[in-house]
Amino acid sequence: MPVQKTVEFSLLLLRVSVFIVMAMWSLDKLLVPDHAAAVFENFYFITGIGASTLLVIGLAQLAIEVAFVLGLWKFWTYGFVLVTHAISTLSSWKQYLDPFNNMLFLAAIPMLAACIALFLLRDQDRMFTLGRD
Repeated sequence: MPVQKTVEFSLLLLRVSVFIVMAMWSLDKLLVPDHAAAVFENFYFITGIGASTLLVIGLAQLAIEVAFVLGLWKFWTYGFVLVTHAISTLSSWKQYLDPFNNMLFLAAIPMLAACIALFLLRDQDRMFTLGRD
């Protein structure tokens, strides 16, 4: 396989796998708002967030994430995914201090690296995209 096709296929795998994780967090806001509210309270110190607010946030995030997985408006959608995941990763810093009791949180670090790579290589991410930028 030529190098460019290998790069494009690798970026496609990263884009789809990052989308799956991000979409699950958005769906959590829509389908399990009590859990999502607890996440906002415990990690972002935002209390009293209601189901209707979570619905709006979840739908907006999901729409941007669908545009991301389709490769649309790459600077903005890839940037949004990078920034939101970076905030999520950084807000979990206490879990990294006790890694053996919080191993799943460590998966956020390579995913953050994947988001950075996708953003930096967004012009090379062309396989199965609808965007031109």
